[in-house]
Amino acid sequence: MDNSKYKYQEIAATISAAIESGEYPVGSKLPAHRVLAKELQTTAVTVAKAYQYLVEQRQVESFVGRGSYVLPERLKNVINAEPLSNAINFSILQPCMSLSINTLNRQISQQFQSLSNARLFAYSENSGLVAHRISGARWCQNFGLAVPDPEQIILTNGAQNALASLIQLYSKEGDYIALEAQTYPGLLAICKHLRRKVLPIKMDGQGMLPEDLTTQCLAHKPSMVVIVPSQQNPTGATMGSARRESIATVIKVQKIWLIEDDIYAFLNNQPLSPISNLIPERAFYISSLSKAISPGLRCGYIKCPVEQHSVLADFIRATLWLASPFMFEIASELINSKQAFMLAQAQCDMAKTRQVLVTQYLAQVTEVCIDRQPFSYSCWLHLPDHLSAKKFTEMAQEKSVIVSDASHFSTQKSINAVRLSIMSPASEAELVEGLKIIAQLLT
Repeated sequence: MDNSKYKYQEIAATISAAIESGEYPVGSKLPAHRVLAKELQTTAVTVAKAYQYLVEQRQVESFVGRGSYVLPERLKNVINAEPLSNAINFSILQPCMSLSINTLNRQISQQFQSLSNARLFAYSENSGLVAHRISGARWCQNFGLAVPDPEQIILTNGAQNALASLIQLYSKEGDYIALEAQTYPGLLAICKHLRRKVLPIKMDGQGMLPEDLTTQCLAHKPSMVVIVPSQQNPTGATMGSARRESIATVIKVQKIWLIEDDIYAFLNNQPLSPISNLIPERAFYISSLSKAISPGLRCGYIKCPVEQHSVLADFIRATLWLASPFMFEIASELINSKQAFMLAQAQCDMAKTRQVLVTQYLAQVTEVCIDRQPFSYSCWLHLPDHLSAKKFTEMAQEKSVIVSDASHFSTQKSINAVRLSIMSPASEAELVEGLKIIAQLLT
């Protein structure tokens, strides 16, 4: 009897368990067929069958001549933009659109009434129109960034486009990218598609630990580190000034690039000086309007080192040509009229109100720990040992409540937690209904 069928399934199950445990982290390369075959005392053909099975299960991706790599969870499994009808959706980390939609409609209407402005429809300098970069500098400065010259600002189609551009330009295939141990799934997706290796850095309540960043830099020599210093997604961790200084020191000593993704800076109670201010020669600072105003307003801003401006601008031109002047005109009008800051403050106020409701309905549930900030858009809900994140997610979905389990955010062994995006429900009543269901599932 041919046992190869059962053997390859057994090997696939073993590898799958190793992926789940974090032994093979996201983006890591699996052993070559012959190497693993020798280790398991089987044939390379059997190992190849096991790898192919994992490819079909979307756990692994294989390339001729390159090998096989561990895939992250697909973004569509994390963010359910179109959930089940009547579901309460806690999976989308976004502003409450009811606060922004009227202002956006007015601004867009005004733009359509001034379509004679030819500059909005023509090619522009690849960094973006000067007026739009000045507005971007004003937006970033309001949240603590030092921008000596608006010429340092480069426009992109949102923060995701900015992240992908910087990682592609300032690292190469096979390089390590240092990330927070729990991080944004979109960042993991970029690393996966660009064939960069994920290097998880340990965290505490203030985010990334400088000691572990040093250790991992010495061991693996990453090209760069990507940090969300304020209201980190998914944990809500926010770095204090001393932590930011320590991180800056490590980056300077290790001579790596910093990508500071500060799109949640507007949620801080008081402006916190970005890490980029301490090491401007090594730092790329990213901001956008997607979380403060609307995810449909695809306007991202990069403040880059002076000597890197032309390099990055040329790359943007080669890959994007230019960010939409029409879209940035809307953003600039919102910023220059100060409506953008008022909208951002309204979102902060609502987040604070909704966090109070989280306390009211979930804080008394025993065996549950919640990581969050007073103005956070989300909660990182640690579950009791007897209830796995996967099981809880399934139980919630059966009750028409959509949450995101920790496996989507993990760069190594997943922790037992789920993320609740509390600004996603359309109304306070819907939020309360969802929180009540979650509390019932936890008791």
